[in-house]
Amino acid sequence: MNIATEFKDATVGAALDKAFALDLLKTGSFIDGAWIEHADDPTFPVVDPASREVLCQVADHGAAEAQAAIDAADKALADWKATTPRARAALMEAWCALVEQHKEVLAQILTLENGKPLAESLAEIGYGNSYIKWYAEEAKRIEGAILPSLVPDAQAIVTREPVGVVAAVTPWNFPSAMLARKVAPALAAGCTIVVKPSDETPLSALALTELASRAGIPAGVINVVVGKDAPAIGGVFTGSEVVRKISFTGSTAVGKLLLEQCARTVKKASMELGGNAPFIVFDDADMDKAIDGLMVCKYRNAGQVCTATNRVLVQRGIYDRFAAAFAKRAAALQHGHGLQGCDLGPLINDASLTKVQTLVDSAMADGASVVCGGKRAEDAPYHYLPTVMTGITTNMQIAGTEVFGPVAALIPFESEDEAVEIANSTEYGLASYFYTTDTARMWRVRGALEFGMVGVNTCALGNEIAPFGGVKESGIGREGGREGIEEYLESKYALMAP
Repeated sequence: MNIATEFKDATVGAALDKAFALDLLKTGSFIDGAWIEHADDPTFPVVDPASREVLCQVADHGAAEAQAAIDAADKALADWKATTPRARAALMEAWCALVEQHKEVLAQILTLENGKPLAESLAEIGYGNSYIKWYAEEAKRIEGAILPSLVPDAQAIVTREPVGVVAAVTPWNFPSAMLARKVAPALAAGCTIVVKPSDETPLSALALTELASRAGIPAGVINVVVGKDAPAIGGVFTGSEVVRKISFTGSTAVGKLLLEQCARTVKKASMELGGNAPFIVFDDADMDKAIDGLMVCKYRNAGQVCTATNRVLVQRGIYDRFAAAFAKRAAALQHGHGLQGCDLGPLINDASLTKVQTLVDSAMADGASVVCGGKRAEDAPYHYLPTVMTGITTNMQIAGTEVFGPVAALIPFESEDEAVEIANSTEYGLASYFYTTDTARMWRVRGALEFGMVGVNTCALGNEIAPFGGVKESGIGREGGREGIEEYLESKYALMAP
C-alpha cells in the first residue's frame, strides 16, 4: 500500500490517517473475499481534485483480474441464491449498520477523491445507504404468481429467480451512492456481482466493499476490480457468457458501445446515461422557491451531476428579474476545499475545466453574456466559479451539450407550448424540472415533458423508493423502488400437469 504522507493541507493528511487507522483506505482489487495487491503490480495515482496532490497509489488491474472476479462471482452464485431472503436481508442490514457507523470517515474519503463539500459527501453516504436498507427489506418481498390454468388439472406457476452474475460500472461523481444503488438490489435478488469503479474515485467503492465483507457477506458475492484500462475490463464483462447482466452509469457514447457488445451474448442491460435537463420557470412561479431549487439543481457537486439542470428556461416577463436575483445568489457561493466548509468544490480534472471554459467561450462568441463567473477562480485554479449566463439561444453549443459544471445557461421563452418544445428538443430524457403555481399547468406540463423524471416545484427527485432513470438516449431500465429489483430478476413460468 502506497499512501502519501505529506500534504500542504494538514486537514487532508488527518483525514487520510483516520481512514488508514480504521483500515478503510484500500488500494487493491477485492476478489473472492480477499484484497488483491502485489508489490510488483502496476499502480495509478488517486488525486485530490482540489489541489491535484496525490493521495495514494492504487493497483492498476485489468482483464486478468476482471476474469478472476467473474469466476469468483460464478462460484459463489449457487450458494448465494440458495440463501434465504431473510438471511440475505440480515447480512445487508449488518452492512447498512456499518456504513452508518463509519459515515463520517466514508464522507471524508469521498471528499478527498471527488472534491465535493463534506456536507454533500455525508448526504451521499446516507443516500447510498438508504438503498442498502431498502433492498434488504425488498429481498423478503420477491413474489411469484399462480395463474389460472387453461389446461385441465394443471397448475400454472410463475417464479422469480436471480438473473445470475452481474457486472456493474460506476461513475466518479457519486462513487459511493452509485455502488450501493447497483449492488444492493443485485444482492437482494440473489445475484452476485463484479464492480468496476471509476479510476478517478476508486477509494469510496473499496471502503464500502470492506464494510460489506466485515458484515459477513460471503466471499465472491461482491467483487471489485480497480484499473485504468476501462475498455479491457469492460470487454471482459461484455464478452463473458457467465455475466448475464450489465449495469452502467456514465456517458451515452460509452453506454451505446457497451450495448453493442452486450448484444453478442444477449445480456440484460441497465443504462443510466447522459442528460440535458431543462429547468422551466413560468411567470406565475414562486420565484424565491424556484431560485432555491435551482441553486441545488445547478451547483450541487459543482454541477457534476447527471440530473443537474443544463438549460434554465425562464418566461420572458420575469427573465431579467430572475436572472439578477439568481446571479446574486450564485455569486455568493464560497469555493474551497471540501473538507473546510465550502459551498462549491473543484471540477474533477483538467479536461472538465477545459470543456466548461470552451462552452462558456463559445456561447460568448455567439452573443451570450456572463452575469457572474465565467472563469476559473484566481485563488483556486481547479475550481470554476459559479456562472450565470444570459442571452442563450437554443442553437448555441451550450444548450445542446451536457455541461457537467457550475454554469447556468438562461434561455427566455414566451409561452407554455414554447417552453415544452424547447425542453423536449433534445435526444436526452433523464430529468426535468418546472416551477409554477397553476395547478392545471402542473398536470399539463408534467404529462408533456419527455423525460423519465419530472420535478414539479422541487428538485428532490432521488430517493430509494422511486424509480430513477431516463428515456430516449438517457438510458434504459430503472434503479430504485420496486422497479430497481426487477432489473435483477427473471420470470420462470412452469405449467405442471399430473
